[in-house]
Amino acid sequence: MSVCLVGGFMALLDVSIVNVALPSIREGLHASDSALQWVVSGYALAFGLLLVPAGRFGDLKGRRNAFVAGVALFTLASAAAGLAQGALWLVVARIVQGAAGGIINPQISGLIQQLFRGAERGRAFGLLGATVGISTAIGPLLGGLLIQAAGVAEGWRWVFYVNVPVGALAIILAYRFIPKFCDDQRRKESFDPVGVVLLAAGVVLVLLPLIQEEVWAGPGKWLLLAAGVAVLGGFVAWERWYAGRGHPMVDLGLFRRRSYALGALLGLAYFAGFTAIFFIFTLYLQQGLHYTALQAGVATVPFALGSAVSASLGGRVVTRVGRALIAIGLGLVAIGLVGVEIAVELVPGRHDGWATALPLLIAGIGSGLVIAPNQTLTLAEVPVVGAGSAGGVLQTGQRIGAAVGIAVVGAVFFATVASSGGDFALAFRHGLRVTIAFVLISLVIALIDVHASRRAAAEQPTRPQSAGGPPGAPGGRTPGMDLSRRQPAVDQQTGYDA
Repeated sequence: MSVCLVGGFMALLDVSIVNVALPSIREGLHASDSALQWVVSGYALAFGLLLVPAGRFGDLKGRRNAFVAGVALFTLASAAAGLAQGALWLVVARIVQGAAGGIINPQISGLIQQLFRGAERGRAFGLLGATVGISTAIGPLLGGLLIQAAGVAEGWRWVFYVNVPVGALAIILAYRFIPKFCDDQRRKESFDPVGVVLLAAGVVLVLLPLIQEEVWAGPGKWLLLAAGVAVLGGFVAWERWYAGRGHPMVDLGLFRRRSYALGALLGLAYFAGFTAIFFIFTLYLQQGLHYTALQAGVATVPFALGSAVSASLGGRVVTRVGRALIAIGLGLVAIGLVGVEIAVELVPGRHDGWATALPLLIAGIGSGLVIAPNQTLTLAEVPVVGAGSAGGVLQTGQRIGAAVGIAVVGAVFFATVASSGGDFALAFRHGLRVTIAFVLISLVIALIDVHASRRAAAEQPTRPQSAGGPPGAPGGRTPGMDLSRRQPAVDQQTGYDA
């Protein structure tokens, strides 16, 4: 588990750590605004593009080998990024880095599904959720420390170099600690190449205009979004047709399970708000209040600490509490973000980093009760043989949500800066209200699932379950259900003692 989390931490850290390094990259490479945008967006685009195909590949060919291949590629790409002599070189290295991150992440959720059961699985996902929260929130701090230590002109290179020794160690330890049988149960099925192409094209067309929203002027870019939705519709039609003739890349039957469908939708909406918080907060601190990269990074630490502590706790109790725990977490996130807005309004100026510490801590505690528990419950009823692709679909939705959130919140932020004559505090508050709206949408989805679960629990005595059906079917999981009693047939196939 530790080896997996190191790989996941590296991949997710590089989503946020680069944000505070952009001024250093501009100075060191004399990069244009468009190149800087692609340093960030190229990574995100490639990351989202590979999640589902890579998850499917791991399901078919073995998750340990796929994980090691992703870490090796990520390590090499990090070294190449640190050695970059020009903006184009760095952009290409970042795209390869993002692709490697997209290979790594679905293997982690797939391995958790394969190796853990019941409350133990919940704790494992709790650790993964803590890693997601910490890596996203602490990225600006680590970036600021590295730039402060190495200097502005060359400090950005160490943002990438730091991955090299860690990645090399992770490769060695992966073969030592990840069980060999994770690669033994290979299946001879078609990789569904048509599905791969359709999904890849659809994801690119949807993400590209969102990621490039600030760079591409004019409304024409939104035609790509419409085309992407149409291509994804074609992907769904193909997968339905192909399911009757082979093994599709994505089992669309997963979305008939309430736990998976609502969990994926909740993740998309929450990541639209969660990711955008740090995007506009670091912009506000660095451009509006003239914080250094290190000072801006320190200001995000309360969120990271709160998220780390609560994610571990949430992973331990989620199998007993159920989706209600996520609703509580979302409520805390909303309260914390409202507190951040009030703090910025009441304490204007360079003291905002301190004034927002407590509300960010509250929001971080809430976030830790959302990400890992949602992943645990969303994947709980997914067959282990398809865990990689199911996790890839879930994370693709999160990447799309993050791109939507940054595009929408960023548009509000920059429009307010322009219309207010450079009032960054006002722009931050306006952008924060949009992130709060995304969090409230997530809360509504969670409450719908809680209500449906309770209604299903009330009807359960009058609806006997067939001997062959999955636990909780057809009503789905009930709050407090002991997931440790569910033992998928794949356990006998792997020989693993659950």
